[in-house]
Amino acid sequence: MDDVLVTGVGALSPLGTGAGAFWRGMHTARTAPSRVPDPLAHMDHPRMYLVPGADVPEGPAEWEGLPLGRGSRFAIEAAREAARDAGLAEPGSADPRRVAVAISSGMGDTELHEAWWTGEAPGTGRWAPVFPVASAVGGLLGARGPNMCVSNACSASGYALSVAADLIRSGEADVVFAGGAEAYSRVALACFNRLGAIDPERCRPFAADRRGTVFGEGAAVLVLESAAHARARGAGPGYARLAGSGWSCDAHHATAPEPGGGQIERALREALREAGEGEVGFVVPHGTGTDLNDVVESRVLTTVLGAAAPPLYSLKALIGHTGGAAGAFAALAAALMLHHRTLPPNVPVGAADPECAVPLPSDSTPLNGGYGLVNAYAFGGNNISLVFAEAR
Repeated sequence: MDDVLVTGVGALSPLGTGAGAFWRGMHTARTAPSRVPDPLAHMDHPRMYLVPGADVPEGPAEWEGLPLGRGSRFAIEAAREAARDAGLAEPGSADPRRVAVAISSGMGDTELHEAWWTGEAPGTGRWAPVFPVASAVGGLLGARGPNMCVSNACSASGYALSVAADLIRSGEADVVFAGGAEAYSRVALACFNRLGAIDPERCRPFAADRRGTVFGEGAAVLVLESAAHARARGAGPGYARLAGSGWSCDAHHATAPEPGGGQIERALREALREAGEGEVGFVVPHGTGTDLNDVVESRVLTTVLGAAAPPLYSLKALIGHTGGAAGAFAALAAALMLHHRTLPPNVPVGAADPECAVPLPSDSTPLNGGYGLVNAYAFGGNNISLVFAEAR
């Protein structure tokens, strides 16, 4: 079976515009301010890590009669950067019939809905479905292969990457633009405030005094490509290869993970089995900063990888929980770490929870092992694990 390579990357995040800004920000181990400057955010903890205002792309306001909001513009900008990075931005660089799109979002262009209901922007706000986040990317790139928007909450973009790999391995596509985009949502933030699931300080995964999560916004897009297609057009091996994936569902509760973690473990073991022999050098955990999630994931990692588990890189401590884009941001971090053979320092989160016996290095270290493991879990018990390997 041909390898599935990551040949291009693009991102907008609270760390700035571009994958380069994202990688540099990973090494600062400092989070951005998280208070939302929204006068209508009438809630206890109006906190979210935002893309810097000057970095928000203007982008087209409409695509084929459908309005495009902040989430779609994030996705378009990240996809354009990924296309340039992969050498696929010029017409004729790939057969458009063999180029697919799998972009995820939980809330889509949510500010269009909110402006419609509140009347704060008369004439501009209206209902919009989630799928334009993907369809606009496909239309503006001229991708005429399958186009889909996966929207199963916070594991959505992890699923999108796995679906993208399946499209390539099944022969349905040579290239897939895969990832996720999420923008500030007043509704989502208010719901998590009502659930008591927002940390009043910052996102502190695996910390003893964590009190919930803090959301982030942005988009991460990876170009997945068959190794044969990359060779044929003279491209290099790229950043990494997607070596394994595993899906499962808890079938337990609408919002809480199954406390025993059986289906999380199943997805993780399936991803490792598909990847084959190799040493896991690091883990980018789901680690949201919520009580049960962090404990269950820690226990499963220790069970599967052993007491001396590989080091974790806690991305959400840096940029927050990016919802439907979380899996794509974790995959982007994994691909960059494998490419640079470096594990950046973790953001300090305070004393560790003794029930979360996982290593979180505070210093930048060279990588050991050729695999990186990425986890993404979601409401509804949707779990996915991905294994990325060194490019070859």
